[in-house]
Amino acid sequence: MTYSPGPHDLPALTRTTLEAARDNPHGRHGDLLLRDGHLRQSIIALTAGSSLADHNAPPAATLQVLQGAVAVTAGGGTQEHLEQGRLVQLTKERHGVQALQDSVFLLTTVTGVEEESHG
Repeated sequence: MTYSPGPHDLPALTRTTLEAARDNPHGRHGDLLLRDGHLRQSIIALTAGSSLADHNAPPAATLQVLQGAVAVTAGGGTQEHLEQGRLVQLTKERHGVQALQDSVFLLTTVTGVEEESHG
């Protein structure tokens, strides 16, 4: 994942990120858009049928589908289907993402929490 400081044109990034995923033999591509302390925001594209394997959850995260549809899987095998325009707070348990169709999503994560946090 490469870091590219803003401002960002999300419709243009959606197109170019999906094109890069289609060119990738694993059917995925992502770029880090924002890094500010513990806050990270990435744009990720997955082609239909490709996935991000189960992984440990950060302290906090959201996923917003910009194009397509994805299934978010969690520890117990539960799935949440999200289509374009949907936003979800991700579970704090291990989870994965599978593309139900060619998809692009915005992933926002908090990678750590300060001792004296505001919230």
